Amino acid sequence: MRSQNTIADTVSCSGVGLHTGQPVTLTLRPAPPDTGTVFLVRNGSSHIALGASVENLASTELCTAISGQGSQVKTIEHVLAALAGLEVDNVYIELDAGEVPVMDGSAGPFVQMVRAAGIIPQHRPQPFLKITQSIEVVDGSKRIRIEPSSTPRITYSIQYSHPLIQTQSYSYDHSVSAFERDIAGARTFGFLHEVEALWSRGLAKGGSLDNTIVLTRDGLLNTSGLRYQDEFVRHKVLDLIGDIALLGVPFIGHLIAERSGHALHTKLVEQILQQPDKWVLLNLHEGSAASTSRPVVTAPRPAYGLAMHASTVQALQP
Repeated sequence: MRSQNTIADTVSCSGVGLHTGQPVTLTLRPAPPDTGTVFLVRNGSSHIALGASVENLASTELCTAISGQGSQVKTIEHVLAALAGLEVDNVYIELDAGEVPVMDGSAGPFVQMVRAAGIIPQHRPQPFLKITQSIEVVDGSKRIRIEPSSTPRITYSIQYSHPLIQTQSYSYDHSVSAFERDIAGARTFGFLHEVEALWSRGLAKGGSLDNTIVLTRDGLLNTSGLRYQDEFVRHKVLDLIGDIALLGVPFIGHLIAERSGHALHTKLVEQILQQPDKWVLLNLHEGSAASTSRPVVTAPRPAYGLAMHASTVQALQP
């Protein structure tokens, strides 16, 4: 078990939204203990605060998004994966548009941002959600489940009828070093005919060979090639790390995904929170090192951080 962490300094980056194509600046700011991850979306001269919680999940295509108070933030999964992978628990993510910048299509640039800012402990225990009974979500041939485990682990399998993918499986045992080395740099991917169809519908306006692996019928459009031979399944692991972060606390369990995607990832988060008899919270701040009784809350970190630190959010507004 460990303490909660935040970043030591404020750091920013700029890019374009993968789906909107709009320019956007993203700024990471330190946040107090028990805040969680909170998106601050510019709304005129102020910001709308949206917690990175499945309670704020918005229906969208091809990415994970949250919404509330008339605002929406799309494509949040890569920055959430970077924060979860580096064990940064409390942070404000300020945006001047409604989509996180795609950068190079991976979590790598966000990892570099966090490293540049620095990570500091906050001397408050970090709760963990430990799975005690299996929970599964199935949609035809797609499925995802989480099983009891002594450590956080992900096993992901994908299958595509393409010579560069076919069947790929990857097992990830969480550590900060393993995330940075093996997962963070894996880029998003798509098939040329699908990308062209999205463009015709006014979607994926910010997509390019600089931020997406584009597959032709039997090869790649990207002349730079792949970063990993199995980059495709590693990116799916990255997406799952970002999506499962909508639990609000780190998990201890074994996630097993087969042909899954954002919709099933977030559906599993919802199912976990709806079945509190199948998990316990460990390392609670009330003083005990572990909780062995059924939690009385329906979500491990609700939006209480927003209420507790509303004055801090106000202070960030111009």
